[in-house]
Amino acid sequence: MNNILNAQNPFFGQYQTPHGTVPFDRIKTEHYEPAILEGIKQQNAELDAIIQNPEKATFTNTIEAYEQSGRLLDKVTAVFGNMLSAETNDDLQALAQKIMPLLSEHSNNITLNEKLFARVKEVYGQKQSLQLTQEQNRLLDDIYDSFVRHGANLEGEAREQYRQLTNELSKLTLDFSENNLKETNRYQMLLTDKASIAGLPEIIVEAAAETARSEDKEGWAFTLHAPSYVPFMTYADNRELRHKLYIAYNTKCTHDNEFNNIEIVKKLVNTRMKIAQLLGYKDYAEYTLKKRMAENSDAVYKLLNQLLEAYTPTAQKEYLEVQELAREEQGDDFIVMPWDWSYYSNKLKNKKFNINEEMLRPYFELEQVKKGVFGLAERLYGITFRKNTEIPVYHKDVEAYEVFDKDGKFLSVLYTDFHPRPGKRAGAWMTSYKEQWIDPVTGEDSRPHISVVMNFTKPTESKPALLTFNEVETFLHEFGHSLHGMFANSTYQSLSGTNVYWDFVELPSQIMENFAIEKEFLNTFARHYETGEVLPDELIQRLVDASNFNAAYACLRQVSFGLLDMAWYTRNTPFEGDVKAYEQEAWKDAQVLPIVKEACMSTQFSHIFAGGYSAGYYSYKWAEVLDADAFSLFKQQGIFNREVADSFRNNILSKGGTEHPMVLYKRFRGQEPTIDALLIRNGIKKQYN
Repeated sequence: MNNILNAQNPFFGQYQTPHGTVPFDRIKTEHYEPAILEGIKQQNAELDAIIQNPEKATFTNTIEAYEQSGRLLDKVTAVFGNMLSAETNDDLQALAQKIMPLLSEHSNNITLNEKLFARVKEVYGQKQSLQLTQEQNRLLDDIYDSFVRHGANLEGEAREQYRQLTNELSKLTLDFSENNLKETNRYQMLLTDKASIAGLPEIIVEAAAETARSEDKEGWAFTLHAPSYVPFMTYADNRELRHKLYIAYNTKCTHDNEFNNIEIVKKLVNTRMKIAQLLGYKDYAEYTLKKRMAENSDAVYKLLNQLLEAYTPTAQKEYLEVQELAREEQGDDFIVMPWDWSYYSNKLKNKKFNINEEMLRPYFELEQVKKGVFGLAERLYGITFRKNTEIPVYHKDVEAYEVFDKDGKFLSVLYTDFHPRPGKRAGAWMTSYKEQWIDPVTGEDSRPHISVVMNFTKPTESKPALLTFNEVETFLHEFGHSLHGMFANSTYQSLSGTNVYWDFVELPSQIMENFAIEKEFLNTFARHYETGEVLPDELIQRLVDASNFNAAYACLRQVSFGLLDMAWYTRNTPFEGDVKAYEQEAWKDAQVLPIVKEACMSTQFSHIFAGGYSAGYYSYKWAEVLDADAFSLFKQQGIFNREVADSFRNNILSKGGTEHPMVLYKRFRGQEPTIDALLIRNGIKKQYN
């Protein structure tokens, strides 16, 4: 019977699909568990073969063999993990509660295996005499460090404590994410009075009407998903309703119900602290930052404090300017609160630059934007994209493309998934279903399967998907990550693509955002969806002029998130206090707007509690320093300069984690980055010739 079931399970055997892509059309929820269990079994057998090998431990029979183990498990968990984010349901989430502890236990069984670690340690001890390549050295260091950082040197009771803590952490992160998704999906603000939607653009009103109709309701339904929430906060004239929606969004997972994350936040922070201290570190930040460009908390705080000092005076002026405009309308005693900020900022931006998101939206029809973004990659790197409807996808909204290199060789598969739906978590991200590696026996270059997932404005009955400028920037950002994955050219999977230090991984994504205000780029695709008129030069100039509007406020907002993150993870004693009060104290120096006592970011801050950015949120600003410095080279040589692009590809994008990021960066740029380029770009500091 098991053989029959296995034969029906698409995870077993080779995928009979173009490029061996995931056969989403054949995968059912019941296929995951047996495939994961078999994957664990196979990897255990592969690791046992390493341990039982009678020959002396070598780089080939131990380190490379370890690197190549677990292919089936990787194949299944890549799909399972991605579906939990992009296309989940109650059955999948119930299965995750069962599967995640098994995967955590399996991971512990590997890194706490004394005999396996002994062989890894033996090879590591011979490192100086092995004459390894740069990439082999990096792999050996990473594998050895990974064992040590996951408890291999612990003994006795400490080992069991580590197992318990990591299993608990796995469950907590899953609970945090599920609560956040469910709390987001369950909220809806239904409006039936036409006066209540005053100020909202037609496209937003249409979308809200369609949301209501889809549930057989009359009126207009607004949700906490970005394409609904952000425009409402920006354009709705009704302050009371803006306040209502703001509070709904900013109190997510704080309510007295089953989705409350307050205790989970405490447990996550304390569990990570205990793990770090068990491994010999004073706090979780010290543990994390040892494998980052920043290296320690002092370097992170140095950057955050530099930004605070440089941007705070301008941010305070920006707030006063918005407040002044609001008081012209509302009276001298009016105080701009957080639910007023987007509304009056937009009015001020319109007044100063005669530009806003809705003015630009007709020029950013999604299909045209895709052509523009793909065309940018073609112009920079010579790669081409060809849609292939024969490649299975997991939802009707998803499209699959074959990507070919400048010499015509197959480079990658790229999936695009643009619109929100109930089974998809909020935000935007790049991920992979298969990473790149080179087969050690055949030398075959196994190419990656990459995906970009977003939550952009949906088409309506009368209009195609028309993006905001911010959504165009987000597309460029995630596409930058995808290039990092698609250009991967490493021998080893664990070093390929985006497998780099967290504070380096945002450079390839953030550098792409710079193109968004470049006239030469905009002219390649920005056309009015009805008339075909190109985005007028005058409008482009206004866009450029407005590009630094409230830039200091935006910077301090990111700094505040970085300060909050560091406050949680530089703790060396258990936290049992008030989560909201602690949060407000942690980021107070970077707050420009009045504090709202009932609001809480931490309970919904997936990046730092469930998304890999714990003690790492500063990475966005760290990488912004890098991207401003790096893009200045494109500006000097020409934004489509092939020579600069090829250097960026060869020295950054294709190298993955094969060398230290600063070595790669200096090879591309010829120097270490400074904060100056960012300050100049944001208009905080004047450029001196």
